[in-house]
Amino acid sequence: MKHETIETNAAWLIVLVFIVISIGGLAEIVPLYFIDDTVEDVKVDGIETVRPYSPLEVRGRDIYMREGCYLCHSQMIRPFRDEALRYGHYSLAAESKFDHPFQWGSKRTGPDLARVGKKYSNQWHVEHLTAPRSVVKESIMPNYPWLLKTDLEYKDIAERMKALKMVGVPYSETKAEYEANVKRFGKDVAKFLDVNQAENNLMAQALANNYDGNKSNITEMDALVAYLQVLGTMVDFSKFEDGYFSTFR
Repeated sequence: MKHETIETNAAWLIVLVFIVISIGGLAEIVPLYFIDDTVEDVKVDGIETVRPYSPLEVRGRDIYMREGCYLCHSQMIRPFRDEALRYGHYSLAAESKFDHPFQWGSKRTGPDLARVGKKYSNQWHVEHLTAPRSVVKESIMPNYPWLLKTDLEYKDIAERMKALKMVGVPYSETKAEYEANVKRFGKDVAKFLDVNQAENNLMAQALANNYDGNKSNITEMDALVAYLQVLGTMVDFSKFEDGYFSTFR
């Protein structure tokens, strides 16, 4: 059959397009019936290393979304060689399982941030967010100086965590839920997931790490830098054999 025949015959075009779409759909759908889970099992010594965000990181993520950072920065490294060379190991589904909504993004005006955590110092992030061109001359990112001057509003952090709990994030409110988190994530992590201690935990993390360089108050900069510094740090790929995560794809 000549290609011209397909292009000039609407019936043939519709039928063949339907066939192609059906084949593509089956290629995507059928494998889902032969795998147990699409989310990778990321455990070290029986403890899950991908955890929900701490109260301070929750507020930082809220600010990240409020300022529209996702419009220019993705958080999804695709499984291609050039992406791995620039950003690191491709993103795992497990790394986004507690994100509501996820921050994969669809455009990269700026670099991908999926593995930006611990790549730069807290001071670098503060300077970059305050005046991007002071550290990256070619940057077209706008300045965000108010983050350093605005006190963080966190009186409603418990309510924010409860809302996330309603969509499946395992924050704890009862002793039984706390004990379950101790078993799942370890005691050090579980204490930061306790909704009843949300404000205290937020203040403790902010003061201990001093993300914005000023211990006299807790600013929106503290929260946003805390969030950026945790991105991509929950999975230590050196703990897993090569090809382990590909078994989940």
